Amino acid sequence: MGGLRPLADDLNDDCREFAQALRTLFAGLEVSVRRYAARRYRDAGTLSRYLSGARVPPWEFVVDLFKDLATVHGAPATPLTLEHVHELHRCAVQATASPAHGMEVLERELADADREARRATVQEDVLGEALLDRQHLIADLEVRLNLLEAHWSAGHGGRADVPTTAGSEGVGELLAERQRLEEQVRTLEGELEETRLRVMLAESRCDLLERQLAVAEETLPALQTDATAAGDAVVPTSSGVSGRTHARILAVDDMPSNLLALEAVLAGLGHEIVTADSGQAALRALLYEEAFAVILLDVQMPDMDGYETALRIKRRALTRNIPIIFLTAMDHDPAYELRGYTAGAVDYLVKPFDPWILRAKVEAFAQIYLEARPAPHVPGPRG
Repeated sequence: MGGLRPLADDLNDDCREFAQALRTLFAGLEVSVRRYAARRYRDAGTLSRYLSGARVPPWEFVVDLFKDLATVHGAPATPLTLEHVHELHRCAVQATASPAHGMEVLERELADADREARRATVQEDVLGEALLDRQHLIADLEVRLNLLEAHWSAGHGGRADVPTTAGSEGVGELLAERQRLEEQVRTLEGELEETRLRVMLAESRCDLLERQLAVAEETLPALQTDATAAGDAVVPTSSGVSGRTHARILAVDDMPSNLLALEAVLAGLGHEIVTADSGQAALRALLYEEAFAVILLDVQMPDMDGYETALRIKRRALTRNIPIIFLTAMDHDPAYELRGYTAGAVDYLVKPFDPWILRAKVEAFAQIYLEARPAPHVPGPRG
């Protein structure tokens, strides 16, 4: 196991036990961290953090590790071994999840979104000033060209066809300069439009994360009560929604174990969880079922992956406004996140995610959905 980072010093017992089991499995591959990371298209630093216990990997990573071990040794792991490691993984995930950790992650996401909004706003101001400067220069060139045209017309019997060659009293140079400035204006306008979109998205994300933090502060601690465990929905009174009102959540994943885990994590919120095991099944559910408050969508699925599913959802007039949260076992690569947001997602969570964070995000969208619904009609007394 040479080359591995030592186990992190601050690991709790559950995370340490799982990390030791993971290191033992990895040692059976007899391959370096960097080479295995390249084979599995993963970041070597992330893999090293998995093996040092600094981060709990998604269960799909452990499954791939077992598959590779079976290929190397010519025999699959026993069901007892799989069950044991799966239980260690479950305990490690639960040990890293807490209200305090969830709040910390949400606050960090909010700080990142706020920084992005401020950076984009500064860039918007810079681009706006540059665009205005080019427009003023073009206007000045137009005045100079008009003056040259007037002088030419006066000196040539009223003819207005000013020569545009380079030697004709600088007219050619002025026209070339105007063309160059007009090209710069078109480029700046495109960059400015893109930057304004970044500002809008970042500010929108800040608003959403502030809502999620409020939900986490008001609602999530109550999930530990017996009433919540019995299935009662806990909705802050500030939302103006009846405590028994519930929303519908669509969870999409091709692995039944992941769907069961999602149902278990979200059960305490009191909302109705509808599951789909493929992109096609999700589209059918959205076609025939009632409206959903939010969609939890796995990225890596056969036939139709999460990105394509999201694009199809966004093409439909009846479903394009339903928020989508991508759930993925892939590393936190900005390229993947950008693709997710481009496909129409409002959030992007990497497995294994903190249950508190997922609850906060789902409950925030559920509240927004319930608040937007028209109040039920209560007939008045008959006269």
